[in-house]
Amino acid sequence: MTDSHDRQHSDRVPTARAATVRSVERTGPAQRTGRTTGHTGVTMLEHTNDGQSAVSVIGLGQLGTRIAQAFLAAGHPTTVWNRTAAKADALVAQGALRATTLETAVTASPLVVVVLPDYPTVEKLLGPVADGLRGRVLVNLTSGTPEDATRTAGWAAEHGVGYLDGAAMSGTRLVGRPEALFVLSGSQDAFDAHREELASLGNAVHLGTDPALAPVYDTALFGQVWGALAGFYHSVALVGAAGVDPTAFAAVVKGHMPFVTSLMVDHARQIEDGRFPDDDGTVEVHGAAMDHLLHTSADQGIGTRVPELFRTLLERTAADGHGRSGIASVARTISKGDTAVGATADATAAPEGDTKADEKADSNSDEKGERNV
Repeated sequence: MTDSHDRQHSDRVPTARAATVRSVERTGPAQRTGRTTGHTGVTMLEHTNDGQSAVSVIGLGQLGTRIAQAFLAAGHPTTVWNRTAAKADALVAQGALRATTLETAVTASPLVVVVLPDYPTVEKLLGPVADGLRGRVLVNLTSGTPEDATRTAGWAAEHGVGYLDGAAMSGTRLVGRPEALFVLSGSQDAFDAHREELASLGNAVHLGTDPALAPVYDTALFGQVWGALAGFYHSVALVGAAGVDPTAFAAVVKGHMPFVTSLMVDHARQIEDGRFPDDDGTVEVHGAAMDHLLHTSADQGIGTRVPELFRTLLERTAADGHGRSGIASVARTISKGDTAVGATADATAAPEGDTKADEKADSNSDEKGERNV
């Protein structure tokens, strides 16, 4: 999930001795080629002698630091800037270049990656150095809303800056490994031009040219992760009440996950088609099974809030007319919003004393169903 709340900024950077690139400090033997920008006199690093493109990283919290380390590990000359000098010390020791000013940092490389706490901080810092960003690509890995991303992309376009909004979906622990997911959206040309550098971070996926897509995916995937984790935490508590070790249970869960992800793919097709076969059990059948989970949890003395939420979703979906539909129909009920579902439930509720409705309910209660999930 996104590690945005750990994206810290800081206070200032110290002066540094002159190096191959003016106004930056670096330890390490790599040689670089570059060109001098006319308005600042600062050399812009473009490629090393082995062809690796240079990158600048602005913001050295946990995520920013790991991103800079991933670029260094892949052989990219990496300029770093943070407002607290100590934040860059370890990276400089690993071979990074420390910029003395923010302008030096943004003009040092054709690709500038910012990892800051929020969009107002991004706007406050980059506003004064907008001219230095012209002609470069800005990758913004700061958490925010789709509106934030759209606004910042507009600002970038006004200043001649290629823009990609993005999010690190695997936290900090996987950065630099192939399984680390980074979602990006915005300029296709910008992504294509720096595909190699971004691949240094992990699985960099371009979602489309709308810059708002990245924060939408960021938020949606955050919710997806927490939905899965909430179910896992409840399950750990339930088996723990029976004396099962959490790690032993987690090993079984891991083996079960390919089936769960296959359901997600199959159910996505059902949602797209608007047809919900009951191959994996109906909403009514899963509602009855959820009652069993609730009762078992209560009997074991653990909390029931998680299965109560699941049961509520199933009840509302049944009230929306999908009791005998497959469970993917829950997505349609959620999409309608609470007010719409409530109105549907009121409209479809049988009047008190409606014997036909009562007979139908009695008939349904006798039917056998099978839960295949």
